[in-house]
Amino acid sequence: MGNTGTGSQGKPRRGQPGFGPVGPQPLQHRTLWQALFLLSAATLAFEIDLTRLLSVAQFYHFSFMIVSIALLGFGASGTALTIFPALQKSDPRKFLGRLALATGISILLAFALANSLPFDSFSVAWDRRQLWILLLHYVLLASPFFFSGTALGFLLNAWPRSAGTTYAANLFGAAAGCLVALAGPLYVGAEGVVTLSSALAAAAAIVASLPVQAPRKPLILAALGLFVFSVLDLSLRLALGHSFAPLDLDLSPYKSLSYVLRYPDSRVVSRRWNAYSRVDVVRSGGLHSLPGLSYRYLQLPPALDALLVDGDDLSPIVGPNTEPAFAPFMPDAAAFYLRPQGNALVLEPRGGLDVLTALNLTSGSVSAVEVNPLIVQAVPVYTDPRLQLFVESERSYLRRARATYDVIVLSLVSSFHPVRSGAYTLSEDYRYTVESFRDALAHLTPGGLFIATRWLQDPPSEDLRLFALAVTALENDGADPAAQIFAFRGFNTATILLKNGAFSAQELSSLRIFLADRAFDLSYAPDVAAGETNRYNILPQSEYYQTYVKLLKSNPRAEFYAAYAYDVHPPTDDRPFFAHYFKWTQTPQILAELGTAWLPFGGAGYFLILALLIMAILFAGVLIILPVAVRKRPLQDSRSRSPVRQLIYFGLLGLAFMFVELPLLQGFILYLGQPAYAVAFVLCSLLLFSGIGSRYSPHIPLRLALPTLAVLIVALPPALRRLFDVTLGLPLPLRFGVTALALAPVGFLMGVPFPSAIRLTESEQPASHYSQPLEGSIPWVWAVNGAASVVSSILAALLALTFGFSWVLRLGAACYGLAALTAWRWADRPRPVPRFP
Repeated sequence: MGNTGTGSQGKPRRGQPGFGPVGPQPLQHRTLWQALFLLSAATLAFEIDLTRLLSVAQFYHFSFMIVSIALLGFGASGTALTIFPALQKSDPRKFLGRLALATGISILLAFALANSLPFDSFSVAWDRRQLWILLLHYVLLASPFFFSGTALGFLLNAWPRSAGTTYAANLFGAAAGCLVALAGPLYVGAEGVVTLSSALAAAAAIVASLPVQAPRKPLILAALGLFVFSVLDLSLRLALGHSFAPLDLDLSPYKSLSYVLRYPDSRVVSRRWNAYSRVDVVRSGGLHSLPGLSYRYLQLPPALDALLVDGDDLSPIVGPNTEPAFAPFMPDAAAFYLRPQGNALVLEPRGGLDVLTALNLTSGSVSAVEVNPLIVQAVPVYTDPRLQLFVESERSYLRRARATYDVIVLSLVSSFHPVRSGAYTLSEDYRYTVESFRDALAHLTPGGLFIATRWLQDPPSEDLRLFALAVTALENDGADPAAQIFAFRGFNTATILLKNGAFSAQELSSLRIFLADRAFDLSYAPDVAAGETNRYNILPQSEYYQTYVKLLKSNPRAEFYAAYAYDVHPPTDDRPFFAHYFKWTQTPQILAELGTAWLPFGGAGYFLILALLIMAILFAGVLIILPVAVRKRPLQDSRSRSPVRQLIYFGLLGLAFMFVELPLLQGFILYLGQPAYAVAFVLCSLLLFSGIGSRYSPHIPLRLALPTLAVLIVALPPALRRLFDVTLGLPLPLRFGVTALALAPVGFLMGVPFPSAIRLTESEQPASHYSQPLEGSIPWVWAVNGAASVVSSILAALLALTFGFSWVLRLGAACYGLAALTAWRWADRPRPVPRFP
């Protein structure tokens, strides 16, 4: 992040050019604030953009790795300032200019080098080189944050009495960087935001180096060169849509787009970015993707374009002129077989396959909800005059709309991903939660049908979780799932059909005819018999029927979930990880297959995140212990009466901040509809209000702020659930406003503890030493805070998988509560209150 600030009573730096006996003069400190604001914006824009880029290039859990990498860089900066106290005696303007320039250069180089040498998470079990590549990525990508963090740590140490102003300017700039990361991809793509971030850092170097007494010609010329290069790259992207090859994103070979481009004559006909996605359209004569199509359909499938979002999840693109003869042989046709005149709603149909099926199989009206305007622009079927289209998130639409439907289709938008890979463990999917299913069921007419399809896995997992979701949603509505669910499978997909009311004997008979004509196997029906299952796509045992019936009959059901090989609990809005199937009982088999199987059992993704956590703990330990080891005596220059208290307090702050921030980022994905919106806007709100809190922290008692903050965080989960229930149907701009207001109190108080404690740390120095720089204490606690944040950023994600967001927030509240106890007597000490210029 950025850094800035000094007050008129800042600690003097005698003998430095342009500095008076009481610190920088007003014009000079305003220049520093401006430069550091730009540096903060550059750093946060780059961090958020990296999460987007790695989500596209690799897989979703790498976005959490970026958070830990950024925090590692910040923590390492505190360690460097502690080990090398001479850095703390540098000329602030010159030092800040150099750090800003280094940040801008390292942003470009780190991304280009990491992009040219990608990390292969699938082969890490047997290719030991991947561990070194992962370590190299950590070092490279942490470097911009190291330089930026050094700037903030330097100024916090130089003028600790103005820590509130310094930290506030840092947070305000970071909040601005969030908006840059959100808007930038609309114009220059996510790769362009990398060079935009570099340009902001170069601008920070220029502002910091503006001459007051003597010019810094070499530094300004270098910064101008970097700025011109960045502007050239951005201009090429605006004019041509692409620029220098080393800065073009390189995708993992395991992404769907990489596979599709290996088809004969395949080519990308369209590629566009918006604030939260990259949408590619690929054309090839070999594309015939129709997931779930019955093999009783004997005609040649139509040639289709492929639509891919973030390089993955191939969806076939259909248009009004696509030959619809295959439609009656799709799994969704079962609902229209029973309701041929029903009004239909299709939820997020992506390429439009389910829309085409509905348009051709019902004489009633057809509506669709699609959240991504880039998809709407790329798919011709959305222009069909028979279709009523709503461009918004399905959860928001279902909360807002009053219409009811005879058929609701939840489209299958993901490609087949073996659960054994665990590559999508951390992917939140609010379409497949108990609350989402209940929202959809509430919009069914009496006797209406809700239909959903997922990929078959062996043993049952993805389909079984879908079935468990349906059962739980019906039970929570007081319905009878045994009488209201019908399930069947094809060659590679499983489908469930839920009715608003019990299936009649005539409907069950009609559905059996539908299955027989298309060679679909019955998996469950209210009157199912074991002998009528497993007839067409024959397995050694009818395991899908057996597991469904066993789940329904289990009492208590928790015993079934505990005994099953995979975690198939139905996801909720508090724990929306549909693709997370890992259980600790899988560990022996994972270890047995490690290095011998390409896709280790169940926990590959989970264990990779666990490995990142172990690496983060090791890095954090080094950041904290190294200064003590190098300086021989712990903090011998700090003159602090209690370095252990500082270690505990600032460590707790680092843990607490991420335990609050990350669950809020993930939880607001439901409310704002897209991960990118949640990351940018939640971060912007928290940082903005934390900046305000930091600015006024000298006037807020620490012993009051911390307990109040802990209480507010404990109250957040139920308060947010109620807020989402009431306002989720509002238009997106209003939800942005509600988000800011909801996070304002917590964000304000989160900005108080760190700068307040910095001032307390400085006040422990004897008055006779006020004219000397604090060479140990403040940089070291900055390192401690960053090191703890490195660990908590990954630990929060793992805990959310197991316990849900609410528990992680409560853990954050507990850390703030413990910090309050640690600082209770510390905060009683008299502390200087600076005059603000």
